[in-house]
Amino acid sequence: MENRTYYEQQNLKNMLRIRELTADMPNWFLDFMRACETTHASLTRLNYCFDTRVFLNYLISEHKNFAGHAMQSIAADQLGTLTLRDLEIYVQYLGYYIKPDESEYENNEHGKARKIASLRSLFKYLYKQGLISSNPAELLDMPKIHEKAIIRLSREEIAAMIEIIESGEGLSERQKRYHTHTVQRDIAIVILFLTTGIRISELVGLNIEDLNFKDLSFRVTRKGGDQSILYFDYETEEALAEYLEQRKMQGSYSLSAPLFLSLKKNRLTVRAVENMIQKYARLVAPLKHITPHKLRSTYGTMLYQQTGDIYLVADVLGHKDVNTTRKHYAAMAEEHRKEAAKAIRLREEDR
Repeated sequence: MENRTYYEQQNLKNMLRIRELTADMPNWFLDFMRACETTHASLTRLNYCFDTRVFLNYLISEHKNFAGHAMQSIAADQLGTLTLRDLEIYVQYLGYYIKPDESEYENNEHGKARKIASLRSLFKYLYKQGLISSNPAELLDMPKIHEKAIIRLSREEIAAMIEIIESGEGLSERQKRYHTHTVQRDIAIVILFLTTGIRISELVGLNIEDLNFKDLSFRVTRKGGDQSILYFDYETEEALAEYLEQRKMQGSYSLSAPLFLSLKKNRLTVRAVENMIQKYARLVAPLKHITPHKLRSTYGTMLYQQTGDIYLVADVLGHKDVNTTRKHYAAMAEEHRKEAAKAIRLREEDR
């Protein structure tokens, strides 16, 4: 496990979890998962497992035709008896339900949308294989997704955040004791987020050997396993170099080692990075819920403001569909169009 890359380790963990979750599931679902193996990432397949288990547990507990069934004994042709109305009632149920372990669960519009997408993929497969005679899932309407305003840091807030990390001002006494050991690391992380737009999963997966200081670049494994080369500036180079110099002095430097370590010398986790960002951001922008993803949005905003090139922003952020990028930065494009309308004057106004 230790000789594998971070992405490979996460992929293996997902596959082991899939095996665990599918142990008591019907054979037709195992066939579906095998069919997805070459076309879907392990995390997507894992989500299919979670979502399908919710669906099958619902049928067993709430639908009269499935009452008393063991999950493994549910046949594909039984799903073929379900109508669009049955599935719409299930979507309504997703708003609030109690899991088999008696814990309560709610799905917002995003949660419902993901589970409907999983259901559509499953029913499409069963219909294609001739295991059901109709596909009511394709008629399910997706919930309306209300777009949230993009939360980002201003340039003044960025400067203030970096100053707080450097000084430790505003931190509690307990936080300051740890801060003296992590200040160089934390500065390097925040600057890397803000100058490259890297995803948090990509950041924690970096090894020292992924850096190339000769041309100021680094290798990153994107969502789905694709690798890309991203570039950083001299400010980022300085922050990374100072942090790595500290690592050499501490004896925790080797090319194959994780780039960012915890105080226990383990690879920094996603949760630890999230907590670290929120710790500093609360001092700078207490009314904004700043996460690593919001730092990514901040970078995307600054890049779009500087270039006006939505395709460049999409490429650097690793969006496979430029419409994803356009959706997030549409408001900024609107402002640019308004400014453009004011830019040309054919005649001077009479004063």
